[in-house]
Amino acid sequence: MRGRKTPWEHGGVNGTLEELVISRTLRVPTPQGEAGTGEVAARQFDAALMSAGFKLSRDLLEWLSGLYEGDVIDVAVRVLKTVRTMAGDHVRHNVYFRNFPRNVPDTVDFWAECIQKWLLDPVSAADVRSAASQGWLNLLDFPDYGRYLHTYEEMLAAQDDLIASAKDRVTVLHLGESLDREVEELYVALAGSVTPLNDADLEALRVLAEHCVAGRQPDAIPVRENRAIVNAVRVKAGMPLLLDTVTDVLRLACALSDGDVTLMEPTRFRSLGRPLRRALLAGLDEVVRDSPAKLGDVSQYREEWKRLGERLHPHEFPAWPHAADVFAIARREKTARSFAGRVEMLVGEGDVAGAARLLGGAPGMLFRSADRLLRLTSGDERDAVFEAIEAAASGVSGRVVLSLREHLLNRPEKPGHARVFANRHGRGAVVVDARPPLGDDVRERLVALLDGEVARRLPEPGHLVVDPNVLDVALPLSGKATAAGMGVLPRGSVSPVEGELLRFFIYWKQAKARTDFDLSALMLDGDYLNPTWLSYTSLTEVGGEHSGDITSAPDGASEFIDLRLREIPARVVIPQVNVYSGEGFEQVAESFFGFMLRDSEQKGRPFEPRTVRMKSDLRGAGRVALPLAFLRGDDGRWRAKWLHLFLKGHIDYNQVEGNRLTTAALVRAVVERRYPTVRYLTDLWASKAGKVTVWDGQVPDEPVTFVGFERPQGLHEESRVFTPENLRDIVPA
Repeated sequence: MRGRKTPWEHGGVNGTLEELVISRTLRVPTPQGEAGTGEVAARQFDAALMSAGFKLSRDLLEWLSGLYEGDVIDVAVRVLKTVRTMAGDHVRHNVYFRNFPRNVPDTVDFWAECIQKWLLDPVSAADVRSAASQGWLNLLDFPDYGRYLHTYEEMLAAQDDLIASAKDRVTVLHLGESLDREVEELYVALAGSVTPLNDADLEALRVLAEHCVAGRQPDAIPVRENRAIVNAVRVKAGMPLLLDTVTDVLRLACALSDGDVTLMEPTRFRSLGRPLRRALLAGLDEVVRDSPAKLGDVSQYREEWKRLGERLHPHEFPAWPHAADVFAIARREKTARSFAGRVEMLVGEGDVAGAARLLGGAPGMLFRSADRLLRLTSGDERDAVFEAIEAAASGVSGRVVLSLREHLLNRPEKPGHARVFANRHGRGAVVVDARPPLGDDVRERLVALLDGEVARRLPEPGHLVVDPNVLDVALPLSGKATAAGMGVLPRGSVSPVEGELLRFFIYWKQAKARTDFDLSALMLDGDYLNPTWLSYTSLTEVGGEHSGDITSAPDGASEFIDLRLREIPARVVIPQVNVYSGEGFEQVAESFFGFMLRDSEQKGRPFEPRTVRMKSDLRGAGRVALPLAFLRGDDGRWRAKWLHLFLKGHIDYNQVEGNRLTTAALVRAVVERRYPTVRYLTDLWASKAGKVTVWDGQVPDEPVTFVGFERPQGLHEESRVFTPENLRDIVPA
């Protein structure tokens, strides 16, 4: 019954800066302190790190060994706190069934035991009579259901020690430069990123920008959201603003009001002091004065401009009449034809080539419209559209070029195929693609143009060294398609899963209201049919166990699912996190998902940080989270396909049984979708390289361009390195 869990339903500032550097670069800013003999403390620090799956590089261990012991201990305390948070080991992970994964009962037997205790409990007599009269049983009324019946220490005492394995994760921490230099480099990298950042990185950028406002700045800030964050810091410091569109000013106002700089969600604008209002209106006036055509952009966010005008009071500043025009257009007192409107007028008149030439002044918009324009043309007019695209190519951002390339990878030859969409908040949807085909000749011509443009922009790599394990990682064309966390890859990436036991987990801590998250696993065959699942309604299924249902988390709660990969008959396993009741993913104080891999003989407590392969924040607009899927190939090997998706779900009572069809359709669409990968880029890069080497563990003596999962120790100091931590930098500008 909906609304109840029914047994019969299946279903300090420097510390912050240092933490940002370590978590995003795996570099420890050069530890400072007195010279001494800290070798013993450094090795103890290294051993403590290894229990969490981390290790000091040789250079970092050597540096710490030359410091005073007390200074080494101070560094160790800070760094251990950071890395344990990265791995999810900063909280206590208890389980409902103390011996999990051993002795997990059959679901029906467990519920029968709960009912028996309930019936025998004299305190619950009134509840029993009420249930008998209404004909239903509520799991939440059972005195032993949904809450821990033992302490964390009692759970640990019931578990065997973890047996170390050579397959356990070891993430190396490298010696960085000074804290100021590392902070500056990270700030420049985030601010100058050519791809949008996720929410966690945007917040990190704000902190870094406040520290670096008077220092070195990136050559350009191409992503508008990043520019808004930087401008919010600059305007408070009385520095010149970076504005070239009216929408830049609107985003800045959102940033000053702690609103959504992506403009996806409405912002409640704050009352701003007169100096800030003067700065925004002066900047707005300058943008419009220099290019009056930009007034056409106002109508896209008409309501937002009207609300902002109520806060800025432009009538109080007659010296800036061009700024006043923006708000007059928003109120429909004046008119300005938008650029998009002029394009649509030409298309409506049948002058598609003219529309393409006009779009040449907005190269990004032209590339986003390329499919449509080419479908509407033929012969000489189509050639004219291609000429416009070729002429504008150099002015398009690399991210947009690669996005169009991805679009063509998935352009069906015939209508009727599934088409998957995911918005900036990770909300996924699948629709039928009804567009007519482009034609092979058109597609091939456009593909050749795009590949040539990407290759042209790639810098000379010199000696290119590529780790083959990273080749199937999708290029991060948007940080919105990657959750914040450790070991997280962009949506569409494929990575190997090596181990006999797969265990995934969630942790959540409610902020104000009682909150119940449910971890489930949907298992499907190769055709995404014949579903079975593990959840609170199905504690033991073929090849797996559920740790038990926790229904409230005032002090934090965890749930686990254990899968023996060799025993699973399914070909697809989809971990799923359902908001059953209470706060959503964006309202709870904290929530994250992750998975561990172990060999069968390792044993250990339910959560062992050095076996954690991935841990990601759960932050999204839906009520059902789909972090990734596990797929078994024809070769029998398991691989992970990264999703980072959310389903809208219901306000309450979401269960795997109720959304399995939607989940299966969405996951299948993402799994079958093709993404531009590191393989695609390195294949183009190889043609410009002086030498190409497949990484075999041997460190070259010369500077190299290295692309892989981890930075090797001992690389030449002038080498350029791309790992998942900075993979966004591999996308050409």
